[in-house]
Amino acid sequence: MFTDVEIKWKKKNKLLFSRNSLCLQDLKKQIQRQNHRTLVLWALDCASATLAQFEARYPDEQRPRACLNLCENWSKGKIKMPQAKRAILDAHAVAKELDDREYGVLAQAIGHAGATVHVETHAFGLPIYELTGIVHKHGIDDFQDAVIEKIHDYHNRLRYWQEHTDQLERDWAGFLLKENKPNKEKLLNEKRQ
Repeated sequence: MFTDVEIKWKKKNKLLFSRNSLCLQDLKKQIQRQNHRTLVLWALDCASATLAQFEARYPDEQRPRACLNLCENWSKGKIKMPQAKRAILDAHAVAKELDDREYGVLAQAIGHAGATVHVETHAFGLPIYELTGIVHKHGIDDFQDAVIEKIHDYHNRLRYWQEHTDQLERDWAGFLLKENKPNKEKLLNEKRQ
């Protein structure tokens, strides 16, 4: 299940997971069945836990928090894309500035979660980066249980939002209310096959 991760670790790859990772195939299928609003809620929800972990280590670094807050406001139509895009890029910049692989990828996971407001394909960046951070935290010999637990959490949170998105009373940006848009993660997968 994790052979690809171990190979990437040995090669010293920056990212240890991808859309092709065996352990993420069920999650990828689940993501492809969701509407854009569900993925936005899921990504922002999951990233809030990632943010708490990040801020426990770097309490003075506010760019990942600003990213999530501004992207939440973007999803509600309170701000426009350029302001949120700047915050997303700032969250990614944190990773380049930190000399800390484990927490740098968490900042990037948060950036991808926020960018999910733009397009569904960014949703998959959250687990790719966050799971890479988990491997760095636990080490290559002891990461499996923590990664499996996190993947189960992703599935559970996505099922929750799939069931509750339309019950939630909240404002949405107009572009997120378009019902007939195809899921771009699904389109990307079809294009690659």
